[in-house]
Amino acid sequence: MTKCLYCSRRKGKRACPALGGFICTQCCGTYRTVRIACPADCPFLGTNVEYQHKRIGDRLAQERRRWYQEIATQLGERALEIVYVLEALIFRYFHARRDAQDADVLAGIRSLRQSFSPIHIPESITPAFGEELKKEFKALADRQPLDPNLITAALDRMISFIQTFSGGALGSNRYLQGLIGYVTHQHADVAEQLIKQTGVGDRIIIPTSTTLEDSGQAKIGR
Repeated sequence: MTKCLYCSRRKGKRACPALGGFICTQCCGTYRTVRIACPADCPFLGTNVEYQHKRIGDRLAQERRRWYQEIATQLGERALEIVYVLEALIFRYFHARRDAQDADVLAGIRSLRQSFSPIHIPESITPAFGEELKKEFKALADRQPLDPNLITAALDRMISFIQTFSGGALGSNRYLQGLIGYVTHQHADVAEQLIKQTGVGDRIIIPTSTTLEDSGQAKIGR
């Protein structure tokens, strides 16, 4: 009997492209896209993708609520504004890139963080998302002053949150699925406006109060 590569107990009946072997139907249904980094073309996903996005999005919303409260308490409302902008930019850039991984998000944020560091370390290759973030934050700085220390502190919190939520599995996209599911299903109007944007210059309006309940209700404009 071919055992499930995930639980090693039940019979593996489905060929899992992410694990490179067979997985039981129970583990597939329970852990796909949650703990297993399923490729977008997996035949066992089907219409389950949107369901999983909503499911993981609901989980992200719970953990995000606590995280936002911690940032507000420790770093203040300005740091929340920075985090909100980052989340909006992540959604806008990755919402249609279903093959993207959380590692792609982290590489971009780390590249942005390095640009605000007093110690300059040349990058051999700047991630595409990192370039996008740098352009957006330059445009933001042209409109209002940015405190480098506050930005790096907020970026460090963002990196830590994504790493924890992602789970550390190679090829994980759990954070991306959670964010896409959260914005799409809980703030459809914001998702629609972000999707319509084409890039730098499409201004993301920051809400006057970036508490959890208010942050998803920001109006997006040019």
